[in-house]
Amino acid sequence: MAARSHAFILAGTGSGCGKTTVTLGLLSLLKRRGLRVQPCKVGPDYLDTGWHTAVCGTASRNLDSFMLPEPVLNALFCEHMQQADIAVIEGVMGLYDGYGTDPHYCSTAAMAKQLGCPVILLVDGKAVSTSIAATVMGFQHFDPDLNIAGVIVNRVNSEAHYQLLKTAIERYCTVPVLGYVPRAEGVSLPERHLGLVTARESVINQQPWQEFASTLEQTLDIDQLLSLSHLTSLPEGEWPTLPSASAGKGLTLALADDEAFNFYYPDNITLLERTGVRITRFSPLHDHKLPDCQMIWLGGGYPELHAAALSENSEMLSQLRAAHQRGVAIYAECGGLMYLGTSLEDATGEVYQMADVIPGHSRMGKRLTRFGYCEAQARQQTLLAAPGDVLRGHEFHYSDFTPEIPAVMACRKVRDGKTLQEWSGGWQVGNTFASYLHVHFAQRPEMLNHWLAAGRESL
Repeated sequence: MAARSHAFILAGTGSGCGKTTVTLGLLSLLKRRGLRVQPCKVGPDYLDTGWHTAVCGTASRNLDSFMLPEPVLNALFCEHMQQADIAVIEGVMGLYDGYGTDPHYCSTAAMAKQLGCPVILLVDGKAVSTSIAATVMGFQHFDPDLNIAGVIVNRVNSEAHYQLLKTAIERYCTVPVLGYVPRAEGVSLPERHLGLVTARESVINQQPWQEFASTLEQTLDIDQLLSLSHLTSLPEGEWPTLPSASAGKGLTLALADDEAFNFYYPDNITLLERTGVRITRFSPLHDHKLPDCQMIWLGGGYPELHAAALSENSEMLSQLRAAHQRGVAIYAECGGLMYLGTSLEDATGEVYQMADVIPGHSRMGKRLTRFGYCEAQARQQTLLAAPGDVLRGHEFHYSDFTPEIPAVMACRKVRDGKTLQEWSGGWQVGNTFASYLHVHFAQRPEMLNHWLAAGRESL
């Protein structure tokens, strides 16, 4: 490991405390200092990583301990650190919030321990004085073995206010306060029903982020932050057995990538590329011709917001149906499932015709239909899994899909050792498989072997 390697996790007291905004400011600031910055996000979130990538210029990586075994996640992290001077890792929810009530399972705190990274705790300074020390002390005492190396105070009204907060925290908690974040104009992130608006949909104006970085340069002790985040070692990792480097040679994968479909884990794309597959991007929204290919990947996104345009692009819908009929290996996740269905009803009640590859109908609701981590066991051979294989992933959708064919996956949500919900999901027609489940291929690289073998059938 290079002597300059650093990493820290920016953790919060809860969701909505400003982690993403402050992370983006720090990414911009550290990049401006000439450092090779690797952004990361704890958990399965696509939206935060999209903004990291847009502001930083380096693909942000998801560190998800539900989907990825510890050795595999560590191996991925170590690989990305080989090309970085510092990793800035945004935590998920509050520091100890994980899956269920175990604070050391799928939480930011657990990830910090696993990777050996110091935690920088972001606390809210609005309408508080000495009581802020009690908040910090509570997070320290909840797990004394966790390395909370420093504190940053968000939403501070003035320098005098900050000095009061800093004095209280350092007096009662004996942890350094690295500075504060004042209110800043022009850097708030737009939101909608799944969370943030995707960075892909927004025209990224880098100027406000540059100005925000200049502000943070004045209000944060970046040199102290770098000193606290120095890594003396990296966690030990081990790769699973991967497909051979020539397993995908001669195959072309068409990857849907536009405003409607853009939820992909960069590591998944990298794993595919390592098999020798040639990846060509296309837009279901704007293109009228599908690339010459043997494999197609339709990722998640917001097809419901672009339903009219997707439906009106009849040439692309016809091309997809033709590709399906000639046996192209098509994989669709969440939004991709909605696109491959027969029809899609948006939030206003308008119904639009879709590709009609997977017989069934999508309908947008006003609340989350299903949210969070789950497991899916294959009942039969599918594009990604053999009978009995269990895939771990997550679902996050406001839509519901009413199928006209039987499902091929038995899904369940287990938390704190109890099965909370069981349902059927995932639909296979010919060489096409679609489901609501988002997965990380590194958990079970055999998924790629199944997909590649199906792709070869259409050569």
